[in-house]
Amino acid sequence: MAENQSEKWKGYVWALVGTISFSSLYVFSKAGLNQVDLAQFGLYYFGIGFLINLLFVVISGKIKEIRQLSKKVVRFLILIAAIDLGSNITFFLAIRTIPDPSVTSFLGNLFPVFLTALSIIFLKERFSVLEALGGLLAIAGAFVISYTGNLDWHKFFIAGTGMVVLNTFLAATFSAIVKKNVHKASPEVFNLNSVTWIFLSFLGYFIWSGQPMKIPVNALQNIALGAFFGAFLGLLSFYYSYRYIEASRSSIIQSLKGIFVLIIAYFFFGNFPLGIQLLGGGITISGVIVMTLSQAGIIRFGKPKQSAR
Repeated sequence: MAENQSEKWKGYVWALVGTISFSSLYVFSKAGLNQVDLAQFGLYYFGIGFLINLLFVVISGKIKEIRQLSKKVVRFLILIAAIDLGSNITFFLAIRTIPDPSVTSFLGNLFPVFLTALSIIFLKERFSVLEALGGLLAIAGAFVISYTGNLDWHKFFIAGTGMVVLNTFLAATFSAIVKKNVHKASPEVFNLNSVTWIFLSFLGYFIWSGQPMKIPVNALQNIALGAFFGAFLGLLSFYYSYRYIEASRSSIIQSLKGIFVLIIAYFFFGNFPLGIQLLGGGITISGVIVMTLSQAGIIRFGKPKQSAR
């Protein structure tokens, strides 16, 4: 919970900046992955992200903090970087597989559902009947988006759905852990830590893949923009938001991501989701808004319950 109640607005502003940044990431990463292999994309995306974050840490003076980290904190940072690596791999696999990035974004609204559930379990945050109803709506909307209309189990959901579910669970796990340990390091160090380990992992994958380093110039431009908005500004904004508001409350802003992605993707690709997918996206957004407004205490129904200890 925010230490200073009067500064909660800062958490919502940071959450909005992060949401718009990640909305841009969906589009720019899709454009980049349409042109290059995942190994090439990861090398440049996380390489650029690493350089931007390293430069920012040096300029901000946070580089001194790294030398003062205890071994226990270093082990913790490596652990969350491993979780973030899994989250990023599944995210970009989903982006590459699902044709429309706005559909991927709508499915990504499962993130607040997982985050709220984990916040209840590990952060001991309260929940209510309305929050549970909102979560069920979000899940129902994700089902509507991903259902193909085919009863064959192997074709029941659109390709990439499983990757999004795994990505949102890992991302929520990462966020819940960071929220609980947010004061162990500054947002700048958290960000640099994750992007450094992920870059080294993709560097190894790139070398193993044997892919050429040369890529189209416009692909590099899209990847660089994605790295700025995703690996730098988006993540940094969310880290800062967790210093002022509960992890689950930032979901009230993050739930708007699908709308931003829809608008940006339309102007960038000229594509628009199917009507049924728009309906499902609307349901997921409604569910997340109900869930998070309830948790924020803006709307109430019944008495909030404490999570079991």
